[in-house]
Amino acid sequence: MGIGLIDSHLHLDVSQFDEDRDLVVSRASGANVVCLINPGCNFESSRRAVELAEKYPQVYAAVGVHPHSAAEEGAESEERFRSLAEHPRVVGIGEIGLDFFRNLSPPETQRRVFRKYLRLAGELNLPAIVHCRDAFEEICSIIRQESSHSLRGVLHSFSGDESSADSLLRAGFYISFSGQLTYRKNDRLRSVARMLPNERVLVETDSPFLTPQPERGKRNEPAFVRHVAEELARVKGLSLEDVARITTRNVRRLFGVGPELPQGEIAYAIRNSLYLNITNECTNECVFCRRLTNPVVKGHDLRLEKEPAFEEIVSAIGEPSRYGEIVFCGYGEPLLRLELVKRVARFLREKGFANLRINTNGQANLIHGRNVVPELAALVSRYSVSLNAATSEEYARLCRPRHGAAAYQEVKKFILECKKRSASVVATAVALPGVDTDACRRVAESELGVPLRVRAYVDAG
Repeated sequence: MGIGLIDSHLHLDVSQFDEDRDLVVSRASGANVVCLINPGCNFESSRRAVELAEKYPQVYAAVGVHPHSAAEEGAESEERFRSLAEHPRVVGIGEIGLDFFRNLSPPETQRRVFRKYLRLAGELNLPAIVHCRDAFEEICSIIRQESSHSLRGVLHSFSGDESSADSLLRAGFYISFSGQLTYRKNDRLRSVARMLPNERVLVETDSPFLTPQPERGKRNEPAFVRHVAEELARVKGLSLEDVARITTRNVRRLFGVGPELPQGEIAYAIRNSLYLNITNECTNECVFCRRLTNPVVKGHDLRLEKEPAFEEIVSAIGEPSRYGEIVFCGYGEPLLRLELVKRVARFLREKGFANLRINTNGQANLIHGRNVVPELAALVSRYSVSLNAATSEEYARLCRPRHGAAAYQEVKKFILECKKRSASVVATAVALPGVDTDACRRVAESELGVPLRVRAYVDAG
């Protein structure tokens, strides 16, 4: 695996690591775990976390008061934490939150301290690292009440349901999974992980606790975060490389640490497919599209400073036989660059690679003023066409096409033309709230004779 993993939550400062802490950090590096985030649970453990961050270059600290320690928090504590949080190796406020399972601090004290440190996180523009046990409804309510423009954070070692996850996502929070995701009887948690947007997930160990299933019976440690990432990859139908890239970019976005990843990628792999980022231009301005705001797909940054030339694309592809398919895609309409698509497709055909697909908005014939499907017929065998609506009016509202009212009917004609040329065609629709995907399916299947794939709506902020 080329991209390293990040353990976004562990407790390296605790006594269980006193005998072999150096070896634990070394084993993490050997397992390609490139960054560790160590939250504190009270002032003393927060201070130790900062010391460890000073000692190990891959370790960063967070400072906070765990709900178990909330009763110990005195009047002067906030200023001490504020001062500690100014350390350059501190990247968050935490671990803070509520724990109504053990109730080692009175619930009202937990609530007061949680609110205080959420506000501190907002004031310092640091992400909050939140602990929750048997308190999801109240955690979500308090986060909503304390929300501000700068408040952001992560619910670590998430064990809640879909409703709790949705509330946290709406509040702008990330969700982190620990070894609990790997436990044999935890299908409910895996179901939640499956529905979450990739742009909001992290992985962690919470070591020395919550050892992943393959290592049960051992003390947990950061090298074991790979097991969590592997399970998340399995649940989401991704590769381990995909999950490493996705979660690393998410950690950088939330905490500002970890390795930098490429920007403006021309060729990008997801699972066993290679996607070609041809252009960021499009003839639609879809309300659900993040092309102009956050053009990241499964951890790949697709923001192009300039459109790639043929030679750049060929160089980025490398050896095509490594992939199961190659897709003309990117965050834009590839058939705006029809001649380039044809040239690259011919090149790949000459190399003996035939499994080529185009992801398109279906407006190529409008764009070029002619039927371009015959020109592509000998080169491309598969199309994924964005249908997105069941009527012209809904399409105009959702996709805001440059070509106006004619666009929707042209999309349908394009699908039928591809079918006529014996191409494999799939129509797609984004499950935006309020969109009738069942009606889209009826248009696709009954009127056009092609299957419909519903794509999840991702509002990743």
